Amino acid sequence: MPLAVDSYALGAAQTNCYLVRSDSRAAEVAVVDPGADAPGLQRELERMNATCVAILITHTHWDHLGAVADLAEASGSPVYMPRIEATVLARPDTFYPGMAIRPHEADVLLDGGETVEVADIAFETVRVPGHSPGHVGYHAEGALFSGDVLFAGSVGRTDLPFSDWDTLAASIRSLMAQFPPDTVVYPGHGPETTLGNELAHNPFLAELRAS
Repeated sequence: MPLAVDSYALGAAQTNCYLVRSDSRAAEVAVVDPGADAPGLQRELERMNATCVAILITHTHWDHLGAVADLAEASGSPVYMPRIEATVLARPDTFYPGMAIRPHEADVLLDGGETVEVADIAFETVRVPGHSPGHVGYHAEGALFSGDVLFAGSVGRTDLPFSDWDTLAASIRSLMAQFPPDTVVYPGHGPETTLGNELAHNPFLAELRAS
């Protein structure tokens, strides 16, 4: 059965936050990348008659972190995130001085390859660096929460500190090899897509099509 996925574009960067349930009637929700507006997310959870039981972070760029601490404290949910980026959430002022991101200590640190079982969903974690050094994706039931690795018609930026195009291209190539073309991609920004559609049409993936 497909997952029930509700998407919210939040904050100044309109970063996608996903509320993910095992089905549309489930009372437990996994929240992916709550980048802003914790009160609004809590209202949505109340509207669903559901409870946040886990927060999954793909990577620690500022626009993916803004509501993590508030939502975690309000819900008592554990935070899952890439191990090598955990210091960013623990000390955001060091990395994003002057930005209103509250610090928070992650509960579960991920390297990629783990299975995260929350909200009656078994998420497979996938290591996909390139946009950021520790970036992970979360895959379950034919859905891939890709963060800022792959978008509809585009890919993650590689002009940022600690980003690298060759590494990003290798990560995207590994996703194409690991998952079927009809895998639904829920990206960090913009509309959903599929791996097959991006491999066929994404202008940034021409070298993957040629290989």
